[in-house]
Amino acid sequence: MPAHIVSSEDVRTAALRPILGGGLRFWVIAGMLTALVIPGVVAYVTQLRSGLGVTGLSDDVFWGVYTANLVAFIGISYGGAVVSAVLRLTDAHWRAPITRMAEAMALISLMIGASFAVIHVGRPTRLWEMATSPNFSSPLVWDMIAISTYLAATAVLLYLPLIPDLAIARERLGSRAGGWRLAIYRLLSARWRGLPRQRRLLNWGMDGVALLIIPLAVAVHSVLAWAFGLTSRAGWHSSVLGPYFVVAALLSGVATVILVIAAFRKAYHLEQFIEERHFRYLASLMLALGVAYLYLTIAELLTEGYVLNEESAPALEALLLDRFAPLFWLFVVVGGAIPTLLVSLPWTRTIPGIVIAATLAVAGMWLKRILIVVPPLSQHVFEAESVAYRPSMVEALVTLSAAAAIPLLLMLFFRVFPVLSISEMEDVAEESDRAAFAAATNPGS
Repeated sequence: MPAHIVSSEDVRTAALRPILGGGLRFWVIAGMLTALVIPGVVAYVTQLRSGLGVTGLSDDVFWGVYTANLVAFIGISYGGAVVSAVLRLTDAHWRAPITRMAEAMALISLMIGASFAVIHVGRPTRLWEMATSPNFSSPLVWDMIAISTYLAATAVLLYLPLIPDLAIARERLGSRAGGWRLAIYRLLSARWRGLPRQRRLLNWGMDGVALLIIPLAVAVHSVLAWAFGLTSRAGWHSSVLGPYFVVAALLSGVATVILVIAAFRKAYHLEQFIEERHFRYLASLMLALGVAYLYLTIAELLTEGYVLNEESAPALEALLLDRFAPLFWLFVVVGGAIPTLLVSLPWTRTIPGIVIAATLAVAGMWLKRILIVVPPLSQHVFEAESVAYRPSMVEALVTLSAAAAIPLLLMLFFRVFPVLSISEMEDVAEESDRAAFAAATNPGS
């Protein structure tokens, strides 16, 4: 909770404010995002009708922007879910105003990221064969299993803390919520009455899911990394790829949480609840993760560059000195070094500085996923010549559509569900009041 006193009435009013109406600005922004989503949907329909030939992919470069998007968006989800889970398990009270946004962002970005597994398949109906006739020696099958399990756990992580809040919305809003919203509240609130037994069961369930989501998310990104690493192709065959993917996911996820809470804080006037200290705490996480990721980048390049065997030399040269060098050094400077400096220097460790750093980090980590996927495939395995890959307009439109869909779905989600975790914020306030009372009555303890 904020350092200053905030009443339960203030929390409930602010949390339910987006449900009662977003005003003209809401519909303008939603319309603009929808205008970005529609061309991507049309582009995907074109791809379905014409096949993957409308993309820049080929027999040589069989993974491209779509695969990078899958890894990047699922990575964003991982950061949001794990931040919420870790802060819950460590009983970090400052988490209360931001957990709902982090958990909603985690679920929505995971759904968008997982959709690229379908988008990348020329005939999506064949995905059914992975479920009915799985080849368990394939990392892609384990990808599907891990992502599906992670999706279910992330949905539960979001839903459980919503139960008491939906009961509050049901009683407080009544007919003002509209018939269909009220029906959702009555169904999903699961007859919540706030009884001690209900609270014990809910807390047990939330702690259990939070404990499960951390190793599950690590497993998802490790399996995604092994889909690359369990090959003999230069640039992928590396034992560091698993932790590389996990740290990258955390970094991009924490950065996206910063952007989400900054946007909704501004849009719905939540400055009373989401303070500068929340941004500073998240910036500290970003700093630690950014330094760790830069270290892993140096470690990978140093080991490959020192050995510089016949297979890895062309790919490494293309990355550092040739075709992909501008993109790589852009990532290192703009997506890595600058965000790390912005969140580490006291005079830029402000809300605007942290938001700029988070924006650069998200863009930089997406670019790094491109650099992981494409350069190794752009080099023939048995020939010295390189292969060209340029994303087509279809790939660009689908990618833009997916990026716009995340804020659009978040806006729509919070037109139905409370934007703040009311129950958690009230619980934290009660604990603070009890602690203050105990300190006042027992000054010598």
